[in-house]
Amino acid sequence: MTRSHAPPTLATVPASSDIGRIYVDAAHLARLELQAHGLSFIPPAPLTSVLSGNHASRLRGRGLHFEEIRNYLPGDDIRHIDWKVSLRLGKAQIRSYTEERDRPLLVIVDQRMSLFFGSRRAFKSVVAAEVAAFAIWMGFAAGDRVGGVVFNDERVVRVRALRSRSRIKTLFATIVDMNQQLRADTDTRTNYDQLDAALQGVLQIAGHDCLVCVISDFAGATPRTRTLLRALSAHNDVVAAMIFDPLWQRVPEHRALVVSEGQLQVELRIEQERVRLPLTSLFEGRAAEVAELLRTSGVPLMAISTEDPVVDQVRRMFGKRARLSQGAGL
Repeated sequence: MTRSHAPPTLATVPASSDIGRIYVDAAHLARLELQAHGLSFIPPAPLTSVLSGNHASRLRGRGLHFEEIRNYLPGDDIRHIDWKVSLRLGKAQIRSYTEERDRPLLVIVDQRMSLFFGSRRAFKSVVAAEVAAFAIWMGFAAGDRVGGVVFNDERVVRVRALRSRSRIKTLFATIVDMNQQLRADTDTRTNYDQLDAALQGVLQIAGHDCLVCVISDFAGATPRTRTLLRALSAHNDVVAAMIFDPLWQRVPEHRALVVSEGQLQVELRIEQERVRLPLTSLFEGRAAEVAELLRTSGVPLMAISTEDPVVDQVRRMFGKRARLSQGAGL
């Protein structure tokens, strides 16, 4: 699909009743820090975590810095014995490492027109912003630098990673700016090329041993998307959050569905089987296509729905540390 070349229309300030449902603001994203307490990308995690099992082996965690070679001491991990040096010196020698104190967390946040839709609790664009905020607060709590790439149909904005609350404010301001520009009465159409442009932008700022969270509905994903994800995951840990609306899974059978692309509206008579079945097939086929593309890229996939509170879904996927879960009250 070709993108309209008309200048983007800035959204008016959303009504307070729209915040958290149709739009987000910086205060809403900042308040999620309390709900993120006790959530972590770092093991231990419950067996139901998206990072458990096969996925756990794909996540490198923090990098290690070589410190010194020293004599082996009882209790040392024998996997760190340097056999060449040990043979030369005639006694066991250990290669000693220290763990990196922090690593960059990069969030890729989609705010295109394809996300300006929701049939349940909140729009997909809002859910994407909330997932990004949870990831940012989880990384910040772990002592990591935070940065990322935020994109819409017109722009791709890169924010380099720093460990500071002012950097988090910059990220939130960028997300909110793009989120509040979304509106139905605009000529802007979904730019399907922007997803790959954003991933390419991350490749330019991600060195190695970063944790990269891609948050999108993956509209316009192509084999090139898979190639870029593989390139990112070659030297970094990459997790994908696919934002979806339950309408994709459960097309209502007994009521009309009105859809609009901003200017024209069409009423779909869902109660008619000849209308409902092709739509159901289209939605299910697209979801399966994206899931398969992500699976073959080697990137763990989290499916995040617009129906349930994001914090509940993140808890189920990443879990809380046992010692915190009893007293946090979350």
